Amino acid sequence: MKLTCLIAAYLWDPNGTIIDLGFFALRYYSLFFALAFGVSYLVIKRQFSKHEVHPELLDKLTIYVFFGTLIGARLGHCLFYDLTYYAEHPLEIILPVSFNPHFHFTGFQGLASHGAGIGILLSIFLFCRKYNLSIRFVLDQVAIVVPLAGFFIRLGNLMNSEIIGIPSNLPWAFIFIKTDNIPRHPTQLYEAIAYLLIFILTYWLVRRYPKQNGYYVGLVLLLLFSFRIAVEFLKENQVAFEAGMLLDMGQILSIPFILISLILMHYKPHKFLS
Repeated sequence: MKLTCLIAAYLWDPNGTIIDLGFFALRYYSLFFALAFGVSYLVIKRQFSKHEVHPELLDKLTIYVFFGTLIGARLGHCLFYDLTYYAEHPLEIILPVSFNPHFHFTGFQGLASHGAGIGILLSIFLFCRKYNLSIRFVLDQVAIVVPLAGFFIRLGNLMNSEIIGIPSNLPWAFIFIKTDNIPRHPTQLYEAIAYLLIFILTYWLVRRYPKQNGYYVGLVLLLLFSFRIAVEFLKENQVAFEAGMLLDMGQILSIPFILISLILMHYKPHKFLS
């Protein structure tokens, strides 16, 4: 990894791969993805214990959320950001390999956080229906760790030198060597720091000021996606079709989550979400 301080920027040129055996490669992104689930599991376990929920249910919930996150994030990227390519290469949606221009292992490069959000919501809905649990209660517990998971994921993006910012002359700007020699906003760090702070704030509030079920998932969604809309103005477009758009795809997809957050925070639970 090369990190050299210049007059007004840092050279950023990490090797995104930890181990490469040819047929298998362990990447920093995969490591941070695993850490996101591992640390989140420990936090939710403490919350479940506090509310006297049987620990076996947490193991089952973890499986639901893991697959919901992975499938939702992958489908979200393929459908929202690169539908034309994946319509012609459908196997690459579900396999961590690429056949273009030749067969090689890629890992699941291309995961959309909005798709992950939809996948998590659907997986929790299915889990609660099967095990007869309050959807709002489970959403609140999972919501606490969502920004923590986002913190780890954005560190993985940083190691991959992806989701880079627009040019900047600020003293903490990064030059992403794999992209170009232009100092840019390290938007991955901006998001990672913001998500960590949101997690700390939410975790403190949940333990100190209990609210009706559904309030804290609304709060987390509101904070996460409001910040997401703001930070997108400092990012380069992720795909070509975003050029010239008033709001990019990430901002457009954030709006429904904010509307949902306001409903969850200000309306009492009803039968469907009890």
